[in-house]
Amino acid sequence: MDPLISRRALNRATLDRQHLLRRTGGSVPEVVERLGGLQAQTPHTWYTGLWNRIEGFKPADAADLLLSRELVRIVLQRSTIHLVTARDCLAMRPLLQIVTERGTKGAYGKRLEGVDLAELAASGRALLEGRPMTFAELGKSLAGKWPSHDQHALSQAVRWLVPLVQVPPRGLWGKSGPVAHTSAESWLGFEAPPMTPAELVLRYLAAFGPASVMDVQTWCGLTRLAEVVEPLDLVRFRDESGRTLYDLPDAIRPSEEISAPVRFMYDFDNLFLSHADRSRVITETGQAALQGFVGTNVMPRVILIDGFTAGDWTVTRAKGTSTLGIHQWRPIPVLEEAEKEGLRLLEFLAPGDKHEISVFDRPSKP
Repeated sequence: MDPLISRRALNRATLDRQHLLRRTGGSVPEVVERLGGLQAQTPHTWYTGLWNRIEGFKPADAADLLLSRELVRIVLQRSTIHLVTARDCLAMRPLLQIVTERGTKGAYGKRLEGVDLAELAASGRALLEGRPMTFAELGKSLAGKWPSHDQHALSQAVRWLVPLVQVPPRGLWGKSGPVAHTSAESWLGFEAPPMTPAELVLRYLAAFGPASVMDVQTWCGLTRLAEVVEPLDLVRFRDESGRTLYDLPDAIRPSEEISAPVRFMYDFDNLFLSHADRSRVITETGQAALQGFVGTNVMPRVILIDGFTAGDWTVTRAKGTSTLGIHQWRPIPVLEEAEKEGLRLLEFLAPGDKHEISVFDRPSKP
């Protein structure tokens, strides 16, 4: 029988691989690749994800890499925008294109009937490589050739058919800009071999393991990965529910007795979105609190205490003072430690402001 691995041991293994037990001195590209990318559909909140993981991280450390095109934001896992290195962008996108194809056909397939998709892809690519465009601008331009078709459907089909990156200033710290796109190939100017399914699985386990086949599929959006996982040289465990978990043979799995520091996580942190079974980080109390946000189009920014969900946080600003609100889902036993980490977070987010902490004893409401 496969050896048992406890929920707490899973928690510690995952936090360690996510650089959340201790910050790393690695470079931004090294960490982004180690994590398999960061979910980054919001322009700026993912910077906090890097601050949580990299010692001495400053926003310019990532913003400069977006400008130099060493990092890009592109639709990848789960058909959501991720921050990845240029190399991973080109390697992952062909493998994960099927995920975006599935969603696009489901949402817009009927509105694309009669459109030659190869011609649409070529036309869309030519327009976007002429100058970066928003999807509204792209759809309007494509309507000249397909006047009887829905403009939004046409632009979303190009998003599926052509690897598209969001271009700066969108995503730069402290700046804003249109959600404009161009092709990854023209933006990056080089080619890379596509990643295989087996390589993707191994990258996932290095960042999120030990994990089940369903966990891997939840992270990337691909299906039928059991046939990929089973032949690999992996070690096996069973969790407290009897599920089979796989891991790299040489991966570090820290003792469950290791303490975990307070972390203020950003709203779409991959830690919460990359497993089918999220109980390794989300408690039952946390599940109940998160239900309050369902249907609101709001993703809370969660606080980890001893590695598990214990509350959420907000920041408000008025008259030069930034106030961090700590919303407890359960009493926080290390509140002083949480407040100290909160002040460090405020120094990162609003270095020129005065800083205050407010603590609330009930779950925050959307």
